[in-house]
Amino acid sequence: QVQLQESGGGSVQAGGSLRLSCAASGIDLRDYRSWCLAWFRQVPGKEREGIAAIDTDGSARSTDSLKGRFTISRDNAKYILYLEMNNLKPEDTAMYYCAADRPFHCNPQPKSFDYWGQGTQVTVAS
Repeated sequence: QVQLQESGGGSVQAGGSLRLSCAASGIDLRDYRSWCLAWFRQVPGKEREGIAAIDTDGSARSTDSLKGRFTISRDNAKYILYLEMNNLKPEDTAMYYCAADRPFHCNPQPKSFDYWGQGTQVTVAS
């Protein structure tokens, strides 16, 4: 069974940076390479928001409002997905989740993913 585990969250001052990681287990490398991977975030009381998705060829699709500050990448050999976050703002405070699946289109849409991690909290202080 596929398991995803996020790490790297924490508290940071506005303007700071964090790198989130998402480690996958329960899947072999050939399958992992074929999966679309994505990052999402959610604030209590609001819908889960797509941040970015990265396809099997390394191509990425990101939410326009976060382009330039957030960068998604993957290391297939290590079964790890990353999210580099720079110039963080208080409004970036949220629970961050990684997800994996094989949707027809690799876009950061929550409904396209069946496999999710437990989340890691990011808090940005002003």
